[in-house]
Amino acid sequence: MILIGMFDSPFVRRVAVSAELLGFNFEHRSWSVGKDFDRIREYNPLGRVPTLVLDSGEALVESGMILDWLDEQAGPERALLPGSGKARRDAQRFIAMTVGTVEKGIHLIIERVFKPEDKRHAPWVERCRVQIHGGLTELDRLCAAAGDSPWLLSEKISQADVTLACYCTYLRDAVPLELSAYPALHERVRRCEALAAFGKFYLPFDAPAPKETQDA
Repeated sequence: MILIGMFDSPFVRRVAVSAELLGFNFEHRSWSVGKDFDRIREYNPLGRVPTLVLDSGEALVESGMILDWLDEQAGPERALLPGSGKARRDAQRFIAMTVGTVEKGIHLIIERVFKPEDKRHAPWVERCRVQIHGGLTELDRLCAAAGDSPWLLSEKISQADVTLACYCTYLRDAVPLELSAYPALHERVRRCEALAAFGKFYLPFDAPAPKETQDA
């Protein structure tokens, strides 16, 4: 199978890390949603990443869908997202808070990269910053509540850990912001980023060219 997208996208990166943790091999096409937009659209009409092209030729076109497929192939005992019950809701709650926080970070990046300073809407920027702080504060609380457990939700790594690390590292690099203000979260991210699977798919953030219309 083929994974399309650059690893400085947190959405692409969490798919790559998840596939690695689950033992899946894939080819990689490091295509940019700016300069490679038309090539990506051959597989995904939206021109978005990540896109995963299966051996059958079928293309999966959104990170949540791709992760669901990977878990299904791995089976319930190895899946990174619990299959049901409170464990699944806890993981989804963690993931939803993380995704919502990074989306607000992307709004700030769009303001900075694509708009001249005199065209940026200060109240909107401040609102996004408030939302990011609120999300990170809640994630920091949840990380602290996990105590000394090696992983956030159980004795094995889950999609909550993967998403937290990939997305918060992106916020650190791309907004940028300082994660040390959220000590429990910062420590959790540091532990994950020390693992080989995370290092293998890390790419420093490269701001897109303003002239291109891109989807983070």
